[in-house]
Amino acid sequence: MTARLLRAVLLLVAMLVAAPAQAQITVLDQAQDTPSPTPAREPEAPPPPCGTQPLSIARMSWPSAELLAEIHARILAREYGCQTRVTPGDLAATGSSMGSTGQPAVAPEMWVTRIAEVWNAGIEAQMLRPAGPSYAESQFEGWFMPGHLAAAHPELTGIAGLGAALPTLNGGAPVRFISCPLDWACAVINRNLVRALGIAGAVELVEPANRFEMDTLIAEAVSRKEPVLFYYWQPNAVLAQFDFVALDMGSYDAEAAKCLAQLACPSPAASAFATETVVVALAEWVFTDIPAIAAYFQRSSLPLAEMNALLAQLNEPGATVEGVAERFVAERRDLWARWVNVLVP
Repeated sequence: MTARLLRAVLLLVAMLVAAPAQAQITVLDQAQDTPSPTPAREPEAPPPPCGTQPLSIARMSWPSAELLAEIHARILAREYGCQTRVTPGDLAATGSSMGSTGQPAVAPEMWVTRIAEVWNAGIEAQMLRPAGPSYAESQFEGWFMPGHLAAAHPELTGIAGLGAALPTLNGGAPVRFISCPLDWACAVINRNLVRALGIAGAVELVEPANRFEMDTLIAEAVSRKEPVLFYYWQPNAVLAQFDFVALDMGSYDAEAAKCLAQLACPSPAASAFATETVVVALAEWVFTDIPAIAAYFQRSSLPLAEMNALLAQLNEPGATVEGVAERFVAERRDLWARWVNVLVP
């Protein structure tokens, strides 16, 4: 009896000693089987405002469009961190490509009325649309007078007052009006406008042989401070190189303008020159995929006087399109800051 009791006691002791060890092993096994917590992921960076591919900008073959392409490429890179690619462009070819493939993404100076069929096809296909006007003004042609003449005759502000003012400008002698070369369409319009205003006897109509002679005649007349009137268009360096004042051409009358453009206009009536639709054209995907860049271009209209000044800089010895664009971005933040929606004090 004593021996059996002793064995029972020993068995009980053994069980009590083993129980904590078993419990400890169970706990350890549970700990090892529990998966470790997943480390927190870093939040993904927002997509760049220009997307992940270079933004293609069409550089047309005339100076103002070349400057706009290079200026926008630099501002987008500087302010938005965009990769840009400036590519050669042409009105019809670029409009057609944008309307069918969505490339290039941007055409900063698209003269819509000159490629109306191509432009309308792209609009109807919902492949492109205008972001906004390239320039703050839409009147690109008109009559001008030198600043000294405007200062001496403050009453002369528009073509409507020419009939009364002309006899006083040159001591009663006819005032030279420098028009366009004979084979340009504006030569016909100017001839008919002179008739419409009843000033044929008060002006000496000069039709230069070419653009070079036209610029030379204007420059010489201004340097000699002659009373002179002339036709010109914008954007153009000449209008920034000298002090010129635009004459108010009055309102535009479509029927009158149509007659003025005819060689034999039976009853000419005064009208302003037709306005031009010149826009920053964007591929449709720019509006949907990178709206911040579309908004930039919607704010990017440039005053014509500013482009005239840029073109004058481009005429300086050794100047390049790229150099003038760099200078504009460096020096005219007061102007382009509003394009990136930044207020400048």
